[in-house]
Amino acid sequence: MANIKIPKSWEVQKIKPVDEKIYVNRRKIIKQLGLMTGGLLAGSFLSGCEKEPRVIPTPPVVTPPPLPVGDKTFTFEGMNNLYPATLNPKYELDRTLSLESDVLRYNNFYEFIPAKELNNEARYDAYKYVSDFDNRDWKIQVTGLANKTGFFDLGDIIQSIGLEERTYRHRCVERWSMAVPWTGFPLSKLIQFFEPDNKATHIRTVSKANPATMIGVREMDWFPWAYFEGLRMEEAMNELAFVATGLYGKPLAKQNGAPIRLVIPWKYGYKSPKSIIKIEFLDAEPETFWHQIAPDEYSFLSNVDPTTPHPAWSQELETKIINGDIVPTLPYNGYGEYVANLYK
Repeated sequence: MANIKIPKSWEVQKIKPVDEKIYVNRRKIIKQLGLMTGGLLAGSFLSGCEKEPRVIPTPPVVTPPPLPVGDKTFTFEGMNNLYPATLNPKYELDRTLSLESDVLRYNNFYEFIPAKELNNEARYDAYKYVSDFDNRDWKIQVTGLANKTGFFDLGDIIQSIGLEERTYRHRCVERWSMAVPWTGFPLSKLIQFFEPDNKATHIRTVSKANPATMIGVREMDWFPWAYFEGLRMEEAMNELAFVATGLYGKPLAKQNGAPIRLVIPWKYGYKSPKSIIKIEFLDAEPETFWHQIAPDEYSFLSNVDPTTPHPAWSQELETKIINGDIVPTLPYNGYGEYVANLYK
């Protein structure tokens, strides 16, 4: 598999015609970005009809700036004593962990991407634009069908629940993958903390969107900010669903979703929202960010599935960021034993 010839993105000539009714706001987005039909737009509007994934360029040797301490960065008394947390051996991986420098540099976080960079490899350079982001005194607002609603201090939540480390596969819809050591706690414990009503069938999360300190939010106002996502309650309560507050034994870096994000390892990466400020308990399926923009491309479930292609490309293969190896995509990203029963 490693020797497969993969066409470069600029070699792709076949572009799939698209009915404009399928794409909500797409014409506006293309106009704002000044893209041609064959251009590459990450996330919702990637072009290309090749069967295999495009070659992922080896990221340059770039060391992102160290996580600042006490400078617009989330912290609370005793936090440093919680990292590194104890590794939970149950979720041991069958592959080598990605390099920390790659994980800190190679990630999609559109809120921190300039509009002019969204259609090229620089869209992975969120770390360059996070320094002004202020995530101190972070609180989570809880609304909807729960006994405990209101605003909750994240530090109090972390101290109440505790932390552990888990190593998970991470699969992007763009067909690249990583293996990441996250620090945090099961999402089920957070849900139980808020005591949801039995009528709650779904949760919805909302991420921070501050145009003053997030260049993508400021420049790309055609997107329906703030970012919002959702899960069925049985998915959220699954043992794999994880709330991450750290990475590689340290608190989360801002470009990775500090100070709190979700990690849902059997789904494509966009189902793991970053920098969450709100959780809602609902009795119906909520709309989600990418589904609202392109409903034919991004379903509510969005489980990793090699047999279901994206409308413009196959999902049968993926490229490991660490070495460029191209390997078969695993159903549910390899976590079928934990989650397949949810989708019978």
